Amino acid sequence: MKKTFITLFLLVSLTLQSQAFDFNLFKNDTREIKSILSSQVKYANRLNFNKFISTYTEDYKNADGYNLDIYSKLIQELWQNYNNIKYGVKIKDIQINDGIATVKLIETSFANIPISKNMPGILKSEADSVYYLRKDNGKWKVFSDKVIEENTSMLYGDAVGMDIKLTAPKEVEPNYEYCASLEFIPPKDTFAIASIAKDKVEYPQKQAKEVFRKLPDDNILERLFISNTDNANEYIVASIGLTKADIKDMSIKLSLTGFGYQIIRVNVISKEEKNVQNQ
Repeated sequence: MKKTFITLFLLVSLTLQSQAFDFNLFKNDTREIKSILSSQVKYANRLNFNKFISTYTEDYKNADGYNLDIYSKLIQELWQNYNNIKYGVKIKDIQINDGIATVKLIETSFANIPISKNMPGILKSEADSVYYLRKDNGKWKVFSDKVIEENTSMLYGDAVGMDIKLTAPKEVEPNYEYCASLEFIPPKDTFAIASIAKDKVEYPQKQAKEVFRKLPDDNILERLFISNTDNANEYIVASIGLTKADIKDMSIKLSLTGFGYQIIRVNVISKEEKNVQNQ
């Protein structure tokens, strides 16, 4: 019986040592992954393209079908037009299995983008994302990612600070009819027009035709769409225009007091992809 106790003690000791060893490795990998993602934010805020893109593998491809070359072009074009965006990231969870790290995080961006002293502007974005990393030449790098939910706004003038609600399903199947809804209360004595359009997530981006309508009396504008059959994710884009009437000497002059855009994402996922995700 005593020999059995000794054997069990030895097995428990070996197990504990093994668990401690694996845990330390996990801690080191987790620390390195956090460092890589923090470095991405630092490089982006400094507009250091070469350092930023070095955190991705050469065979990188995201859920929208963008490879590293297309993704690089998107970043360079964005930074050429908006070089004052401040980026942030909040890591929610890190799981490492079979050499693959799955990181759930919240990505944010913000910038002041005024047109003039009388027309301030603000850009804001928040995305609920998942990053996938693996070791490349001994270093953790991002080889893919996907956006679960995304909300971006560019608002100017009187549109800044308005509570604008744009809603649509987060996920639909191909060739599926769904409704997008826009709701906001315009400032007092303001005439508001708006449109809701749908764009496929693609490069180069093709802008959908906008059809502006007067905002209904209930302040809700809705539109039905049918998702594409190309297995491409989609953007719902709401455009808003605000004007005021200046009546003087029996003449009416309309002046633009604010405008803006609200963008949300609708991921188009087939039944087969859903089944794989649920496994």
